[in-house]
Amino acid sequence: MDKNQSRLRRAKQTRRKIAELKINRLTVHRTNSHIYAQVIGDGKVLASASTGEAEVRKDVANGGNVAAAAAVGKRIAEKAKAAGVAEVAFDRSGFAYHGRVKALAEAAREAGLKF
Repeated sequence: MDKNQSRLRRAKQTRRKIAELKINRLTVHRTNSHIYAQVIGDGKVLASASTGEAEVRKDVANGGNVAAAAAVGKRIAEKAKAAGVAEVAFDRSGFAYHGRVKALAEAAREAGLKF
């Protein structure tokens, strides 16, 4: 089992529980260069933000650091609130809750998203 399969195995239980709760989820995916966040409800993407967006790229030079993750967290919270979503379940996709994933979650909470 490689690293990616292990991560997806860890993510499976979280996604099962979130589906059982029937709540919108804030899912996070990170690579070495970028971090991506999506708010998903009923199988549809309601809002998305990433370090690949021009708005975020002009604020942060490097997409693979904690500052960039915090900028994406703030942006996803703003977009979710604009789409009418105030409360989500946090899906870290099997990634450890520290570093960039933690920074994104804390920035989203500070911007008004509840989870």
